[in-house]
Amino acid sequence: MGLIILLIVGGVVGWLASIIMRTDAQQGIFLNVVVGIVGAVLAGLIVTPLIGGAPITSGSISIQSVLVSLVGAVALLAIINLFRRGSVR
Repeated sequence: MGLIILLIVGGVVGWLASIIMRTDAQQGIFLNVVVGIVGAVLAGLIVTPLIGGAPITSGSISIQSVLVSLVGAVALLAIINLFRRGSVR
């Protein structure tokens, strides 16, 4: 059950990040889920120990963990855009 919730929340977070970074037209639902989950994992490893709390990958879903995952997904999209286009956009 935790995997299904992680996929759903990862998809929503990836979709919101792609809207913020204006890459929604280029991505499909699969890439939104991948960006959301990878961004959540990266933010969970880097940001969560600095501010405290539980990462979204631990199964604990709170407003703080979703916002941290969103920041991680936006940062991941910015890095991808930097390498792909040469600008963050």
